[in-house]
This record gives sequence, C-alpha cells and structure tokens, in this order.
Amino acid sequence: MNPTAIITGDIHLREDTPECRIDDFFSEQAKKIEWLYDLQEKYNCPILDAGDLFSKSKPSHYLTQWAIRNLPNNFHTVPGNHDLPNHNVSLLNKSALGVLVAAGITTVKNKPFFLYKTKVYPFAWGDELYPVQHNKKTRQIALCHVMTYMGESPWPNCRDPHAKLLMRKMKGYDLIITGHNHKAFVIESHTSGQLLVNPGSLMRSSVDQIDFKPRVYLWDSNKNKVEPVYVPIKKNVITREHVDKKKNKDERINAFVEKLTDDLDISSSFIKNMEEYFATHETKPLVQEIVWKALG
Repeated sequence: MNPTAIITGDIHLREDTPECRIDDFFSEQAKKIEWLYDLQEKYNCPILDAGDLFSKSKPSHYLTQWAIRNLPNNFHTVPGNHDLPNHNVSLLNKSALGVLVAAGITTVKNKPFFLYKTKVYPFAWGDELYPVQHNKKTRQIALCHVMTYMGESPWPNCRDPHAKLLMRKMKGYDLIITGHNHKAFVIESHTSGQLLVNPGSLMRSSVDQIDFKPRVYLWDSNKNKVEPVYVPIKKNVITREHVDKKKNKDERINAFVEKLTDDLDISSSFIKNMEEYFATHETKPLVQEIVWKALG
C-alpha cells in the first residue's frame, strides 16, 4: 500500500510508570515514538492523531522538550481531554500541546483544513459533532476525540454513541477517526462505504490491555481502505499483582466485617460489643487505639 496518511491516537506521553508495568516504561515509550517516526519517514505522509497526545495537560518541562525533539514530522492532532487543562479547549495555550503548536511540532486546527486533496474536519474533546455534504471530488475526514465503541456498552448507563450510531450521525465523511477508547476497531458501512477507525492506544498502560496488540493504520484515500501495522512490543511486561493485592485486601476487610457482625450481640450497645470483641479476639493495640479514637 502507498498510504495517504498514518492513523494513530491516544499516545498518552508520560514520564511516570503505570502501576501495571514492570519494565522501563519511558524507554519503551521512546522506542514506540521512534518506530512511529521511522514509519512516517518510510511513507512520507502525514500522521493523523485522534487526541490525548499527552497523559497530562501540564507535564514536566523535560517531557515537553522531549516531545519537541522526538515526535514525528507532519504530525496533526486534535486536543483530547487529557491534553487540556480542566478539559477545556479554550485553555489549549496553557498546555504542553499548546507549546508544541507554538514550536511548530504539530498542528492543531479549530476549522477544516486541507492535507493535499483531503479535507480534514477537526473535533476536539467537547466539540459538537456535525455532518457534512458528501463530496465526490474530495475525500472528507472527521478527526475526533470522542468516545465510541463496538459491541456491548463499555459501562452501565453509557451515554456515548455506539460506532454505528456515530457513523449515521456523521454523514458525508468518507473517514471518521476517533480517539478516547483505548481499544482498536474498524467498521465499514456496506451501503455508503464510510469508514470509522478507532486506532486504540499506542502504549499498554492498564491491566486489561495485557493481551492488546497496539497498532496504527495506513489509510489509502483512493480506495478508502485501511491496513493495520502492529507496533513492536515486549511480552510479559504487564502484571496483575497490584489488582490481586487489592482484591485480597478487600476480601480480608469483608471477612473481618462479616466476622465482627456474626460476633455482635445486637441487644448490647456498640461500645460493649467492641469491648467484648477485643476481649475474645487477638487484635493489635494500634488497631484498638484507632477504633477507640474513632468512637471518641
């Protein structure tokens, strides 16, 4: 494929290490950015990023200057919620992403713009989405940081639109690129040929991504088709230990509460119950002290 653009999103540059990672996370992050840089050099085409370039809107000066020195060329993004102070796009100039824009490292537009013969409509986090008239001569792209999903609702009472519903809302676009959901998926309308691509996150930063294969997509504007390119990753660098520890702690607390409830004489006062419990159960003095202080 001779791609028109490289599609990515949710890079979440950060200096700290996620709780689930047991490797040198920053080093691995740097390798991924270098890989993306080389891919852009190989195909010499723009990168369309669906937002959340940074994990925090105001990271350290070190990480900001590192991004200036290492991000790929021809990089175009939209502000994601993590990129913006208070999730407010009007505060872009007070963010690290705003610094990158000022330095000419990336472009962030608030109006439609052209990349070669392709018209890109940017939608930052919180922007109102809207359809357009279909253009037979020019490909039209909606580059959005908006939550959408495939399959079942990601959480109870989720109000974000399903990908198919979002596509119906965003008529007229040949390609819809979405960010925010760290899972990767592609959906195509067999009637209109419209394509929605959610590239997922570039790095694995949560335990539920233990089997996730990060990827970017190469987009061919002539056919309006995409092809995944998988990011090189290391195996066995994600651990569940912190999750298991929390689960074990919760189970022990629940067991303690149940035991305490079973042993209580509900006809007695709470204070008397506590006295009787401490008298019949070995309890650390510090724990007893905390309980009595809490009871005043």
